[in-house]
Amino acid sequence: MGLTIGIPKEHRPFEYRVGLTPLGVSIQTEQGHQCYVESNAGVGSGFTDTRYEQAGARIAYGIEEVFRRADLLLKVQRPTEKEVSWMAEGQTLMAFMFLASAQRSRLEALREKRATVIAFELIEEADGTQPVMTPLSQIGGRMAAQIAAQYLQNDKGGSGQLLGGIAGIPPARVVIVGAGRVGVSATQAFLGMGANVTLLDLDLKKLQSAQDRFNGLVSTIMAYPSNLARACEKADVVVGAIQTPGRPTPKIISHEMVQTMHPGAIIIDMSIDQGGCVETSRPTQHDQPTFVVDGVIHYCVPNIPGVVGRTATHAFLNAAWPYIQIVASEGLDAALEKLPALRCGLVLREGKLTG
Repeated sequence: MGLTIGIPKEHRPFEYRVGLTPLGVSIQTEQGHQCYVESNAGVGSGFTDTRYEQAGARIAYGIEEVFRRADLLLKVQRPTEKEVSWMAEGQTLMAFMFLASAQRSRLEALREKRATVIAFELIEEADGTQPVMTPLSQIGGRMAAQIAAQYLQNDKGGSGQLLGGIAGIPPARVVIVGAGRVGVSATQAFLGMGANVTLLDLDLKKLQSAQDRFNGLVSTIMAYPSNLARACEKADVVVGAIQTPGRPTPKIISHEMVQTMHPGAIIIDMSIDQGGCVETSRPTQHDQPTFVVDGVIHYCVPNIPGVVGRTATHAFLNAAWPYIQIVASEGLDAALEKLPALRCGLVLREGKLTG
C-alpha cells in the first residue's frame, strides 16, 4: 500500500527551497504513492503547480491540509510551532532540523506528536562525510564571497574596498575560520575574486589539504586563540565556518577580538544556524541581514542558500534523494538496515529520542 507524501510550502521568511521536485513526485507517484503539494510550494525554485499536477501530484490549497494528510512529510527547514500543531500523530518528517539552535519546546512538541524525525544535516556516512549537508555547505561558502564583496562597498557601510584590489592597490584581507566544506568552498570563491585569503583550523590535516588544493595561494595557520586574535585584527573580512553537527558551535571569536577590527570590516558568521561562532553574533534575516557592533558589520543569516532556491533545491535533492527514496519505498526499518548513514540522522522514533 502506498504512502501519502506531503510537500508543504516553506513558511519561514525568505525560504524559497522546496522538499521535492516535480521529477521526484513523478517517481513517487509511479511507485504507487500519493503526493500532496501545497499550492505555490515550488514557485521559488521554478516549479509551478501545473508542473506538479503533470507529475501526478494533488495540489492542496489549504495550508494545513498537507500536514494533516501525510504519512511522510518532506520539508527543507524544521517546522515552525504552528506547523507542528498541524501535524497528525505518528508522522515521519525529513528536514534540516538544526535542533542545537532550536527552542526546546519545538522538540517536545514533536515528541508529543509521536513523530519520527530524520534530520538531513546529521546523516553521516562511515567515512565521516555528511552527504546531504555537503552541497548546501558548498553553496553557502561560495555565496560568502559575493556577500563580502557587496558589504565592503561604501553604500553598504563597508570600508570602500574592492575585494580583489587592482594594480597598485592590494586586495582585501579575508580570514576564514574553519577548513571544512564551508570554509574550503569560501576559500575557493574568495581566491577566485582575487582576495588575499588566510585559512585557520585546529586540524593540521585539513590545512595541509587546503594548501595542496589551492597550490599555496592561501595562507594556512593553526587556529590557536593568539593566532586567531592577530588574524582578526588585520582582517577586512572574517568568515566563521566552524561546523559542529548536532551541537552548538563554540564561540571562538570573542567580543574582544571583534573590538580590535577596524571600522567597516565585515564578519560573516556561517555557523549561525548552530548558534554562531562569534560572541557578538545573533540571527538575522535576508531583509535586514546585518547589524553593527563596535563599527564591525555582522552578517548572520542562517538560511543563506534559501535565496538561491532553484540551485539549492536541485543540489539538496540530488544528495537527499537516495535517503528519501528508500524510506518511502521500503519503510524506515529496511532503510536503516540498507543505508546505515540514516541512523545518524534519526533524531526521534515515534516520539522517543534515539541518541
